[in-house]
Amino acid sequence: MFAAKAGGTWQPVTAERFAGRVTAVTAGLIAAGIEPGDRIGLMSATSLDWVVCDLAIWAAGAVTVPIYETSSAEQIRWILADSGAVAVFAGDARCAAGIAAAQAGTVWQLGGGGLDALARTGQGVAAGDIDRRRGAVTAATLATIVYTSGTTGRPKGCMISHGNLTEAVSAITGVPGVRERVLTEGSSSLFFLPLSHILARVVVLCLVHEGRRTGFLSDPGELPAELAAFRPTILLAVPRVLEKVAAAAREQAEAGGHQRLFAAAQATAIAYSRAGGRAGALLRLRHAVFGRLPYARLRAGLGGRVAWAVSGGAPLNQELGHFLRGAGITIMEGWGLTETTGGVTMNPPAVQRIGSVGLPLPGCAVRIAPDGEVEVQGPVVFQGYWHDPQATAQVFDGRWLRTGDLGRCDDDGYLYITGRKKDLIITAGGKNVAPEVLEDRLREHWLIEEGVVVGDRRPYIAALVTLDQAAFARWKRRQGKPASATTGDLSQDPDLLAAVRQAVDQANTAVSRAEAIKRFRILPGAFAVGDELTPTQKVRRDHVLAKFATDVEALYS
Repeated sequence: MFAAKAGGTWQPVTAERFAGRVTAVTAGLIAAGIEPGDRIGLMSATSLDWVVCDLAIWAAGAVTVPIYETSSAEQIRWILADSGAVAVFAGDARCAAGIAAAQAGTVWQLGGGGLDALARTGQGVAAGDIDRRRGAVTAATLATIVYTSGTTGRPKGCMISHGNLTEAVSAITGVPGVRERVLTEGSSSLFFLPLSHILARVVVLCLVHEGRRTGFLSDPGELPAELAAFRPTILLAVPRVLEKVAAAAREQAEAGGHQRLFAAAQATAIAYSRAGGRAGALLRLRHAVFGRLPYARLRAGLGGRVAWAVSGGAPLNQELGHFLRGAGITIMEGWGLTETTGGVTMNPPAVQRIGSVGLPLPGCAVRIAPDGEVEVQGPVVFQGYWHDPQATAQVFDGRWLRTGDLGRCDDDGYLYITGRKKDLIITAGGKNVAPEVLEDRLREHWLIEEGVVVGDRRPYIAALVTLDQAAFARWKRRQGKPASATTGDLSQDPDLLAAVRQAVDQANTAVSRAEAIKRFRILPGAFAVGDELTPTQKVRRDHVLAKFATDVEALYS
């Protein structure tokens, strides 16, 4: 059921052992005086103990308040104070220090035997007391308060019930083909994204429900080595991770002088995927030839067995989706919000429509408002914002949740997300531009880390660009630039500007001339989680525009 790293290898953890651990920690919580409905913070890296604590909190009738490891002291203070948390689980000493700075109450540290110590305090708690706590939990009981990542404004606490969670699991596992093709006997997944994100938690619950092998990786920097050791069949990833996988393969080919071979393999994979099982004999032959090397190398970078990847959190580029599927990795792209307990639509495994975010999950419905906003309803929709009835009322139109995303549905009901209402750029000439299209294309280039499109009430569209630092180091070696030169040192270097211009020109092919990026500016350094990026690596657009206001002005000088 579970796997944990021990002695340098992945060792099985039985369901019985895991359940015993959850029960012991539940007893510790009861002995510590935790009452039903109490809020308990959980700030830790992705780990098996994170899941143990989450389920123990629920079994005690309490409410989990997850906190990202990268949260600032101010964010920690706000979340703990706003939720009224009476205690906090801290993953390590660093987390404990951040929590202490927020002047929280009781703090239990997971590492250093802290969780074992809590479990020992509960040895005197009767089994009947634990059973009564569990039995009192109903579908309507509040399970967790998940604070939005805060791309704009102060995070709001989304109230998600046990019913929301169980309905989300039932909906995902009930999608045609998920059990038959994806969650089959012998399937497994290695989680490295923060479990504070609701989608990661729900996907974990799906694997637990189906009894599939599940592992957790605390340090994403170890991902390449651990993918090879764990060899998962399913991967949960944000689009940026998938973009980096493809960009690294492309850059490796270019470094070896195999640009044409890679381009041919990529074009073949895309054509094969688009053919949808109707590929001609010549295309099938070319696809088989490339499968022996380029595609196999790409899959090897993910451990060699990944056949399915769940992508969410941001739009996935359509060409990338076809490329990966043609190379043997099918992307099940979905869409949803924290307010919808993660996903509300998903591309079914057997009837993919790449470019869309799929069909509504069983029991859910989607409609498009007159202004293009996507609205949803269903049993996965949250109970409202914690202690904020005004904000709750603003996002509901009767039973329909206003999502803030813009989109359209095709004749078969597949949903396509076209942008965010609040991110829509309106130029001085009155042209409406959705920045996501251009930003997604910019990030496809192996040298680009992030691109932020600007131009609201300006005469033309422009962009702020950051570079992938590892790729930048390789570029300097190939171009004969000083190894010590920083991005700032070379921001006006003609060779570097030409390389970035190539990425910009490629991105502009996706839009009209009126929407195209006219100028760009290379920013020094990279964006950091907790500053320019949210914990799920979404750009905090308003913060970036304020922080780099001088650079934005320079684009229009």
